[in-house]
Amino acid sequence: MTVINDYITNDYKALDSLTTISETQDFFFDVSFTNFPVTQEGVYIGCIAADDVETFDGDKTIGDYRYALEGFFARKNMIWLDVLEVFAKNHSNIVPVLDEETNAYLGYYELEDIVKFFHETPFLKEQGGIIILKKGINDYSMSQIAQIVESNNGKVLGVFVSDADTESVEITLKIALGPMNDIIQTFRRYNYEIVSEHHEDLYLNNLKERSEYLNRFLNI
Repeated sequence: MTVINDYITNDYKALDSLTTISETQDFFFDVSFTNFPVTQEGVYIGCIAADDVETFDGDKTIGDYRYALEGFFARKNMIWLDVLEVFAKNHSNIVPVLDEETNAYLGYYELEDIVKFFHETPFLKEQGGIIILKKGINDYSMSQIAQIVESNNGKVLGVFVSDADTESVEITLKIALGPMNDIIQTFRRYNYEIVSEHHEDLYLNNLKERSEYLNRFLNI
């Protein structure tokens, strides 16, 4: 079984704090990284951004601009969802990886590799149906959502909050193929709004048929 640690790479060595800005500019010219790890005497001190390097004095070293380094990183034992969060929060396509106990620099994750890992999870790989739900920010319950699916002989493959504001949340749910209409109608009985459209949704299909019948009647 592939684990996320398998994607730690050292294809490029971390930049050293003594590396000149001119050399760093050349490095970023040859790669597509938004940032890259910097070490000083082998210790990780932060990431330098490609956009920042373009504005720096080429004769100086990275160490001269240490104040501009960004200190984000992932731990070796982080689960892939937490690693994805580090990518998202820092708008980077690369994340340094540090050992949990010693803080030793181990290498880095590339966003493309983590997305590939995500594609291999049952949430995307297994066949199933997607339902997008909406409910008040204080009213939804993940345990209730799972209970509704399982009480209708469905199986949850994955669920996460895909959007939120101060009043409500949208929850994306993937279930193994099952009685989709029964599950949808149960969610409605528990006051969940169904945001996604479904061919199996008999409630909406009936409303549509009645609306079309009424339009035909009014046009007679």
